[in-house]
Amino acid sequence: MSEALVPSVALALLAAISTPSAGSPVLGLAKAIHLSVAPVFLLTAIAGVLGVISNRLARVLDRARDTSAQASDSQELLLLRRRMGLISLAIETVTVTGLLVSAVVAVTFISAIAAIDLAAIVVPMFVTAMLALMFGLVLLLLDTRVASRMIRRRF
Repeated sequence: MSEALVPSVALALLAAISTPSAGSPVLGLAKAIHLSVAPVFLLTAIAGVLGVISNRLARVLDRARDTSAQASDSQELLLLRRRMGLISLAIETVTVTGLLVSAVVAVTFISAIAAIDLAAIVVPMFVTAMLALMFGLVLLLLDTRVASRMIRRRF
């Protein structure tokens, strides 16, 4: 072989090795990673929302403890109980959202690796996750309204 032919053959072999074929599992994995980036960012946002809601619940619980220890306003205790219910339900629905989005990521990986079209499963799960997130955010909004009403009552 001539010296000029050796580098071109080596380059051709390297190109063949580094470029996966159309049905390659590596392409399926790359596609799965690409498709799951957005839901993973959504999981980060969901974790942030859960943190906010949990802090609100902790503050309500502290206020309820203080109010019940002082044997004061029963109306305020009723509003605090309503807030605890709203916040607890919000935590549950946002947690369900996180579970559904995690399931979407898992099914997306399975679909891409196994080369099976599981869109009929992914789409309803993702829509359900978004509806659950919306419901959780509405519950958070309702809690905020109850809290505002409590503040207006006091001042």
